[in-house]
Amino acid sequence: MASTKPGHALSRALGGEISRRGFLAGTAAAGLSVTALPNLGRAAEEEPKLNFYNWDTYIGPDTLENFQDKTGIAVRMDLYANNSELFAKLKDGNPGYDVIVPGNDWLERMVAADMIMPLDHGEIPNFKHLSKRFQDAEFDPGRKHSMPYMWGTIGIGYRKSRVDGVPDSWKWLFDSDKYAGRIALLRDCRYYMGCALKYLGYSLNTTDLDQIKEAEALLIKQKPNLLTFAPDTGQRLLIEGAVDLTMEWNGDIGQVKAEDPDIDYVVPREGAIIWQDVLAIPKGAPHPNNAHRFINHILDPRVNARIAEFIRYATPNEGAKQYLPEDYLNSPITYPPAAALDASEHVLYVGEDVIQAYEESCTRIFAA
Repeated sequence: MASTKPGHALSRALGGEISRRGFLAGTAAAGLSVTALPNLGRAAEEEPKLNFYNWDTYIGPDTLENFQDKTGIAVRMDLYANNSELFAKLKDGNPGYDVIVPGNDWLERMVAADMIMPLDHGEIPNFKHLSKRFQDAEFDPGRKHSMPYMWGTIGIGYRKSRVDGVPDSWKWLFDSDKYAGRIALLRDCRYYMGCALKYLGYSLNTTDLDQIKEAEALLIKQKPNLLTFAPDTGQRLLIEGAVDLTMEWNGDIGQVKAEDPDIDYVVPREGAIIWQDVLAIPKGAPHPNNAHRFINHILDPRVNARIAEFIRYATPNEGAKQYLPEDYLNSPITYPPAAALDASEHVLYVGEDVIQAYEESCTRIFAA
């Protein structure tokens, strides 16, 4: 967003544009050989079209139009509500999408299911603008299948005037009755289980069933003190005064803080979730050459900066930072302290059997 207009963040938090992750809930290897990639280098044979499958409110105000003006390629963008919906849409075959934006753990899951094309880095020269830490990824070694789009954290949003100090521990949400009835957790099983595991001193990617059960017991014990498991509406509950503490995406809290300075955000000292949303090309994409051109466009520093400022999430693009304002670059909500990031983890794909164990624990928590 080249400059976020007053009131825009609040409308996203309170109105139809709840957030880029929540809007639709109520509505509809390095060294890879180029020869292994289908049709690349024959862009002239593709029709000038691109089908983009994305979250809502998660693109710049003129990104798609500028791409069409620059390349002559018209973009159709469809919207999905969550990663589960994206996965379900593509698992039985690609219905026609060229570029998708999965979360990092879902990208890993989709690669394991042979749903994602490898990328031709030679067609994405703007890769060089990425920060070094984002040019590789534990969930996608060598960036064989994905390019980073935006990144951030999941931590604690809170109302400063209603809490006693800075809630810099997950204890405030998972192991205390001090704010009973004034707490919301994200409704995503892996996320709230993961943060409970961090509080207990474990990895949020543990495959130890005893540790998973321990986190389950903690959450069942704490459940009477929770107002709700929110479907990415914690920022709305916070700004409306329904809760004083909420587990939320950093960008969503940053949006409402811009309208209400009594709201703030912290990454707990035990560590939290670092997430990446990535750009990927699903197998069966009808326009893979255009898809590479589009991904390269998104990684252009000026284009990326305009997107990042508009949606208020952290960019992995080092080159884009020269075009971003100081208040964005210096925001501890957008770019948390290094110590907090060092204690945090990405959610990784842990295999279908372990995912099933997490989901069974979450079913018991909801039934308790």
